[in-house]
Amino acid sequence: MTDPISDFLTRLRNASKAGLAQCVAPHSNLRVSLAGILKAEGFIRDVATGTDERGHKTIIVTMKYVDTQPVLTGLKRASTPGRRLYSGYSDLPRVLNGLGIAIVSTSKGLMKDQDARRNKLGGELVCTVW
Repeated sequence: MTDPISDFLTRLRNASKAGLAQCVAPHSNLRVSLAGILKAEGFIRDVATGTDERGHKTIIVTMKYVDTQPVLTGLKRASTPGRRLYSGYSDLPRVLNGLGIAIVSTSKGLMKDQDARRNKLGGELVCTVW
């Protein structure tokens, strides 16, 4: 797998469009912090860690729905392994005029675009969520 973040976002996108209750992905600290931001912003219901039948650590994401409609309607990977996108704090994009969020990898860790602007931190634009 050349892009594990893109794989994780695709799993979340597919689970939300299919109406699944949970989504399981391989564990990594970056994925856990990404899912933590999505939970804090209300796009997903819960994040837990577990193990699969072979003993590998996994992330279990419980999806969130309102009247059978998914709360997580769109995910887009911004920076890819072949094309890295970096932005200063003043150049960070506003997603759907503030209704969505952009997730930025800064020197202080992953954070949403509002927090990066508030702390005056730029970094790699990981993805946009709406």
